[in-house]
Amino acid sequence: MSGTGADYIVAALAQAGVKRVYGVVGDSLNGFTDSLRRSGEIEWVHMRHEEGAAFAAAAEAHLTGQLAVCAGSCGPGNLHLINGLFDAQRSGVPVLAIAAHIPSSEIGIDYFQATHPESLFKECSHYVELVSNPAQLPQILHRAMRVAVARRGVAVVVLPGDIALKPLSAAVPAWLLPSRPVIRPNDSDIDRLALLLNEGSRVTFFCGAGCAGAHSEVLALAQKVKAPIVHSLRGKEFIEYDNPHDVGMTGLVGFASGYHAMKDCDTLLILGADFPYRQFFPEGARIAQIDMRPEALGNRCPLELGLLGDVKETLAALLPRVNVKEEAGHLEDALANYARARKDLDSLADVAPNSRTVHPQYVTRVVSEIAAEDAIFTCDVGTPIAWTARYLKVNGRRRIVGSFNHGSMANAMLHAIGAQAAFPDRQVISFSGDGGFSMMMGDFLTLMQMKLPVKIILLNNGTLGFVELEMKASGFLDTGCDLQNPSFAAMAQAVGVKAVRVESPQHLRSAVEEALAHPGPALVEVMSARQELVMPPTTTLEQAKNFGLFMMKAVLDGRAHELIDLARVNLKR
Repeated sequence: MSGTGADYIVAALAQAGVKRVYGVVGDSLNGFTDSLRRSGEIEWVHMRHEEGAAFAAAAEAHLTGQLAVCAGSCGPGNLHLINGLFDAQRSGVPVLAIAAHIPSSEIGIDYFQATHPESLFKECSHYVELVSNPAQLPQILHRAMRVAVARRGVAVVVLPGDIALKPLSAAVPAWLLPSRPVIRPNDSDIDRLALLLNEGSRVTFFCGAGCAGAHSEVLALAQKVKAPIVHSLRGKEFIEYDNPHDVGMTGLVGFASGYHAMKDCDTLLILGADFPYRQFFPEGARIAQIDMRPEALGNRCPLELGLLGDVKETLAALLPRVNVKEEAGHLEDALANYARARKDLDSLADVAPNSRTVHPQYVTRVVSEIAAEDAIFTCDVGTPIAWTARYLKVNGRRRIVGSFNHGSMANAMLHAIGAQAAFPDRQVISFSGDGGFSMMMGDFLTLMQMKLPVKIILLNNGTLGFVELEMKASGFLDTGCDLQNPSFAAMAQAVGVKAVRVESPQHLRSAVEEALAHPGPALVEVMSARQELVMPPTTTLEQAKNFGLFMMKAVLDGRAHELIDLARVNLKR
């Protein structure tokens, strides 16, 4: 084909099946965006902030498994992409970033908006390269696309604006991406794992996102060895549903039952999980791990056996070699613990007939009950993650997207934009906190401009809630957490978005039903309890001491009324 470098990029992306590019226009991107306009094959999703563009692309990539694309102009424009690209890279989803650059003749002499993106993006990508001549573009672009998909992460093409406009006569080759290979350990390693499981008397499984597509194999093995199944937050959507061995999560937002099922085992099998919190792993147990990434093996705890392979394929080879256990005491104890933990958690999501307090547990439970069976949920980092982990029910068709590895605030609405753009006919619900929502509030306007019917459930508790809890648990007086919020519902209505404000639990269900039934974007602003505690699955003496220290400081600082409110919200349930 003959045209410009920008024309070549658009043709190559279209041939690879890319449907949209998320970004903010700018002078160094003009050649690219004009080529998109003239081609008409790829939609430009007009965001208000490049960070939102990268998060939106990450959500699309997470849900489809296909290449998603974002773009930023030179200097500050592409710098804004970096947080969302870190999220995509750490979540292992295929995203290509087009990072426009200053004119090639001005690189290296401190030009206006000059940066060095080929260096800046190295830490959040598998591949980043500067195109300094149009003849380089075909190979660099196709390599970047292949790397992003095959290695499941970020690739960045740095393209000076003048290079994008220069003539390029080159044929666009067919999009060639080899199918994913079957990777499993050798037979001797599988035999060693079978022996380890056969010798264990109290076996527990810990399952992460690497169990995607392996639901039946995980359950079949758990049934043979009578193992309770604990999962990480990223593993929830793949392993929690239709699972008679499920005993919940562990970790800071997990359940006591998941915590004890791991701590009480003598053999732990980690399946596709790189869970970062070392204190939740058992001491003295024999531990084996299966993962596709060699760097994950033994990364968090000492292993007796580490196997490199796909969870589904490895378990399929393992199953015939494992003996059926008759003794099920460990499993029965773990299931009994889970029943008690689940009952306690569910009681916190009930509402007394005369209650005037809207608890976030109840909000999440109601949304879960009303939402579509194939809804896509996104959740902000902070307390929304805890309520999603504990009260959102999955079924194998619902999907969950969050910044679970990178832990960035303000991700939920941005992820929802990408999810809705990719799946216009599915219900997309964002569980947003007031801190995260207001941090990237500009892209709320994108919902109207792009006509995306995202539903936002906004918990307005007037604080950076999880940070406040962390401060209290560490013995500090909470400082800098207060949020002086507007009426988000009134703000939404002012820009043309349907909005409902909920101030009592009795009005919540009807408000959620009304919002979810609305054909366009909608926001439900829930005035929720500020002092809601997110209790971890176990508490230490140090935590109790620190919390007591906080209470003493609060009294001395003249904030005793906050302790009364804390007791009212959490004890009078």
